[in-house]
Amino acid sequence: MRNTTRYPVEGANSLWHVYKTVPFWKVVRNFIVIQLARYTPFLGMKNWLYSVFLGLKVGEQTSFALMVMLDVMFPEKISVGRNTVIGYNTTILAHEYLIKEYRLGPVVIGSEVMIGANSTILPGITIGDGAIVSAGTLVHKDVPPGAFVGGNPMRVIYTKEELAERWADDAIYGKKD
Repeated sequence: MRNTTRYPVEGANSLWHVYKTVPFWKVVRNFIVIQLARYTPFLGMKNWLYSVFLGLKVGEQTSFALMVMLDVMFPEKISVGRNTVIGYNTTILAHEYLIKEYRLGPVVIGSEVMIGANSTILPGITIGDGAIVSAGTLVHKDVPPGAFVGGNPMRVIYTKEELAERWADDAIYGKKD
């Protein structure tokens, strides 16, 4: 199970209880900030907007590509390490509203991580340092440091050690003398 806290609801599904779980004006503010950042081409400005107005922890030189969609309800539960790339149109969720409950969980993305375009990261996930997430992946469980993962359902394609072996002679990613 992912690292989430579960909150049961009674009666209508949990989305009907949304403004009992998060203030309306917080959602409005977050939505405006996220929409501004989604379209701005200035990476430093995105990181500033995210950290100052949404409470994200964003490492130096981290890049959020065009159209990245952060959790509009609980963005402060997301942290991203340094020099990480979040690909085009990626969605990062820290909440999920279900029929009989809602769940909240932190999303921790390490340093030097590459997340491919159109990926979705669910609440309660940790992506280790140096990991690579293939484009279009549904990240529904933790990703080990240095691993290359992909697919739906997500699976480990290469471990850190297997990837190092594959790249041993690569001019860019291999060992340098």
